[in-house]
Amino acid sequence: MWQQLRRVQRSRTARYGLPMLLLVVGGSFGLREFTQIRYDAQKIKKKLDPALEVRVNSQKQSVILEEEYEKLKELDLDGWRNIRGPRPWEDSKEFQNQQREEISKGQ
Repeated sequence: MWQQLRRVQRSRTARYGLPMLLLVVGGSFGLREFTQIRYDAQKIKKKLDPALEVRVNSQKQSVILEEEYEKLKELDLDGWRNIRGPRPWEDSKEFQNQQREEISKGQ
């Protein structure tokens, strides 16, 4: 019996393989617990304060969205002009003034 135990202790699998396997499997379970704590904390942060939740009504939110859509429908989205921003080596004030002059000449 003692000889078999010594033979197992001398084998490379028992000496290096089993601790590595325990580290990988144990680390997996440990990481799962830590990540679960992270997601639980995020859920707690996302919950609204009851006083604020009364003020924010989900049915009213859809009405606000529809109102914003109506405002966007009234805007002229086809009459826009692409204006290039200044390059890092260009003076932004000078470039903006130049573009303003070009726009005013075009109109």
